[in-house]
Amino acid sequence: MPASASPARKLAAIGAVLALVVALVALAVAVGRTVENGRETAAPAATAHAGPGQDDGQQKLYDDLARRTVRRTAGDPLALGKPHAPVVLVEYADYQCSFCGRFSRETQPALVKKFVDDGTLRIEFRNFPVFGADSERAARAAWAAGRQGRFWQLHDVLYAKTRKGDALAEDKLVDMARTAGVPDLDAFRTDLNSPAAEQALKKDQDEGYQLGVQSTPSFLINGRPVAGAQESQVFEQTIEQAAKAARHGGAGARK
Repeated sequence: MPASASPARKLAAIGAVLALVVALVALAVAVGRTVENGRETAAPAATAHAGPGQDDGQQKLYDDLARRTVRRTAGDPLALGKPHAPVVLVEYADYQCSFCGRFSRETQPALVKKFVDDGTLRIEFRNFPVFGADSERAARAAWAAGRQGRFWQLHDVLYAKTRKGDALAEDKLVDMARTAGVPDLDAFRTDLNSPAAEQALKKDQDEGYQLGVQSTPSFLINGRPVAGAQESQVFEQTIEQAAKAARHGGAGARK
């Protein structure tokens, strides 16, 4: 845009870009796991990724979305991998979501072994509860475990099997925290019910809502939407494409 463009025109242009980004994400995530009459239903696979001859405008949308969602906070307990890894996978998930559990058990370990361990990938988890108070309590519990360096351990216990409703009552969460090796359970319970936990949860939720996330699990890989618990090769292909784009200066690389 010319340097002489008015502030109003600049804001309008930025707004148009953001509208396209939101539309792109909404299209991808809407066909993931959905909730109908209180029940989860799986929908067809959907990905948005760069390939040979990728349109530059679309790549710019991915780069813009990556800039607005990737945090790269050093020491973030809800993240795996190096802060400056060239590819960042952002996951929006709910602890009552069976498809989120499937990704955690079946897909994520392979991605960690293949891409996180060699420094290519960073995974940043976002608490995005869609099933009400029980999901929100579990999300706050996971955050509280992170305060003692045990987020991923409790995350894995929560997703070891599908848990619903009373299985996520506070006392049950404390029992799971014990299993996950959280050392100070009194502090864990206090943190679980703290305003700080509410604020952290709201930050993740607000980010997802602003993007147009409608279902869980939903993923962004350097800004490229991937909806639902897809097969490992879908994630691997998208990560490899994102890494290639990052090597050519994509915004998903280093800040």
